[in-house]
Amino acid sequence: MSHEVLVLYYSRHGSIAELAKLIARGIEEVEGVQARIRTVPDVSTVCESSEDSIPDKGAPYATLDDLRECSGLALGSPTYFGNMAAPLKYFIDSTSPVWLSGEMIGKPATMFTSSSSLHGGQESTLLTMMIPLLHHGMVIAGTPYSEVELVQTTTGGTPYGVSHHSGVKGDATLTDDEHRLALAQGRRLAQLALKLA
Repeated sequence: MSHEVLVLYYSRHGSIAELAKLIARGIEEVEGVQARIRTVPDVSTVCESSEDSIPDKGAPYATLDDLRECSGLALGSPTYFGNMAAPLKYFIDSTSPVWLSGEMIGKPATMFTSSSSLHGGQESTLLTMMIPLLHHGMVIAGTPYSEVELVQTTTGGTPYGVSHHSGVKGDATLTDDEHRLALAQGRRLAQLALKLA
């Protein structure tokens, strides 16, 4: 039986999408586990405006069934003022039916982020992303210091989840340490999903 781990993210300039792909690749390095990559649409400031139901490019938009059907969750967002982006929060706020049914209880979850400034609140973003997942009863999995890159990195990486400093223009590429940490985070999540399933 194959298990699917949901990689759910919002990406504005591409760094989070790149981290999502690496985490998905790490997930799929674990035998018996597949990654399901999903994103969320932008939130409009105009109430009457809405996105098409299918994105022009990239991953499909997430549904509540994606949450129900997953064996684990990797949640990714850029850092906006030390918190997750509104489009991802908007989707999370719609998950009350899944919360009421308890369908996420006992599933492992991890988080990842990127910020344009070096001290832009990456860790507070990761910590606040954990809060709704704890309400869902999920088991939070960070990045352990046994991953040597976490000890030596001078770029992104935290024990709360992988991170990236994308630069003010959002054009800084992921470093080797960030690549390896994202792969390791995906593998760890997949291994935990198998153990907890």
